[in-house]
Parts: sequence; structure tokens; C-alpha cells
Amino acid sequence: MPSTKTRQQHQLRFTVLGAGLLLLVLAGLSLLLGAGPVSISQSLRAIMTPTQALSEAQFVVFELRLPRLGLALVVGSALAVAGAVLQTVTRNTLAEPGLLGVSAGAAFAVVMAIYWGASAATVNVWVAIAGALVGCLLVLAATQIQGVKGDPVRLILAGAAFSSLLMAITSVILLQDQRTADEMRFWLIGALAGRPTEAIWVSGSLILVGLCLVALNLRALSALALGERIAQGLGHKPLVLQLLALLAVAILVGAATAAAGPIAFIGLVVPFIARACVGPDIRRVFVTSLVIGPVVLLAADILSRLLVPPYELPVGVISAFVGAPILILVVRQRRLPTL
Repeated sequence: MPSTKTRQQHQLRFTVLGAGLLLLVLAGLSLLLGAGPVSISQSLRAIMTPTQALSEAQFVVFELRLPRLGLALVVGSALAVAGAVLQTVTRNTLAEPGLLGVSAGAAFAVVMAIYWGASAATVNVWVAIAGALVGCLLVLAATQIQGVKGDPVRLILAGAAFSSLLMAITSVILLQDQRTADEMRFWLIGALAGRPTEAIWVSGSLILVGLCLVALNLRALSALALGERIAQGLGHKPLVLQLLALLAVAILVGAATAAAGPIAFIGLVVPFIARACVGPDIRRVFVTSLVIGPVVLLAADILSRLLVPPYELPVGVISAFVGAPILILVVRQRRLPTL
């Protein structure tokens, strides 16, 4: 009989291969399907027989849908890995960037930057990263009270309260400044459409840095998941590792939020699916989340185009419809899970 390690390797390969094939199918559908008047046959013809004169179908496919596809790939991977890392650091499967104030901190920082006159994509990305880091640290600090450290309920409540506070302040700002409100109306719900190519490249580059930072610390994070004392006994420094992990999460969530707005529940749904497929080891969850994250976000984006034609729903609305039932499922378990 194959050993446990061999079975786990087979599970990982099968899951990654299956998710990869599904990702290729969804990527093709993302280029072919839309809410506008361009049909599937026109889109396919534009891809297969490009011409020098840019037709309407070619413009839609290459100038609108292709950048949107690229943004979904990088943002889906970033949010999925950020959720997996947060859940490992806090040892709490309910931890998610949208629930712990990370996305809210990033979104609030971007709103404030635009309110004060900033418009360059590079400025917004760095501001979003700083806001994500501050938001995460504030929520975690609020739960570091003797006797309740690591309490999953208190952690989620602190994140929800912090997020609500920032959203309330953001609403006041948007009501007072029409220019900021016009720019942020759809962005605050989370959307992949209409983002400038420069923002995609800048955010994608920073997301790659965040993913590399996580990859370099996977072995240490795997030890940290067993407990701080065990990690320390294995030669790691838990505090330094936690700070590095939070920095990586801030880079991933900040860059993703600056590019596509605060998209909730991807960081909860994807690690939940990944652990169900390959087990709780963060090394396997990391690899699986890199593929499943874009799959979930692309599926949500395609649905957002098809549900109410000729209009589109923001992808953040679809992700909330998918993620909220999974959150309820996890919370309704007899015992709140911890890693």
C-alpha cells in the first residue's frame, strides 16, 4: 500500500492538474463571453483571425477582456494565498482578509489618497499596502488580551467592528466629495473591469514579490502552524516569522485591493477548498491556492457578466454570494475549527 506521503503527493498533483485544466477552460470562456453585443462566434473569429484593422470584436477581446483575465489571475492568487497565510498565522480557519480588516484598511487608505488628490496607480498601490498592514495589525492587537488570545469569535468580531468603522468613515467622505464618490462607486464593491493596464502591471509585480516572500517561508510557516513553542524548538523565531507573514499578506492584499477593489471571501473560500482537497499543510495549500484562487475569481467574474445582460454585476457581489454560505457552514460546525 502507498505511504501517507505518497498519497498526499498524488492528491496534490491530481488537484493542481484538475484545477489547472479548469482554469484553462475558464480563461477561454472569459475571452469569449460577455454582457455586450459581441457574440461567441465573433469573439472566436477575432482570436483566430486577427487583422490589422481593429474590429469591434477584437477591441472587446484584446483591449477589455484580456486585461480583465490577467487581473483575475493575479488578484485571485493573491487573495487566496493571503487567506491561507492569515489562517496559518492566527491558527484560525475563519481568518480572511475581508473579515480581519485587511481589505478594509487597504480600501480606506486608497479612498483617502484619492480624496487628497492622488491618482497615480503606483501611489495608490503603496498606500493600499500600508493601509492593509495597519488594518491587520490593529485588529490583531485588539485581540491580544490576556485569556482571549487566539479566540476565533473575538478575532472575527474585532475585524467586523474595525471594517464597519472604516466603511462608515469612507461613506462620510464619499458623501462630502463628489469626485471621490464618482471614482470609487464601483471600485469599493470590487470589480475587474475598466482597470488601466499600468495598474495591472504594478499590482502584478508587487503580488509576485508577496508570493515569493510567502514561498521562501513555507517551511517555517508549516512549523508555526503546530504552535509557537514547537516552531521555536525547531529553530524558528515566531515573532519575526509572524511579522514577515503579515508583511506578505499586506503586500498581497494591498496590491490586489488597489487593482480590483476589496473583493471579499476569496481568501476564505479558496483555502477551505484547498484543505479539503490536499489537507492542512500550508505548503500544499499554498500551491493549490495559487491555482484554485484564479479559478474561483474567474468563475465569479464570468457569472457577473451573464446574470443580468446587457449589464454586469460587480464581481465582489458574486464572491459574497458564494463565500457567505461557506462562512455560515464553518461557523455552524459544532466546534469552531483552529489550525
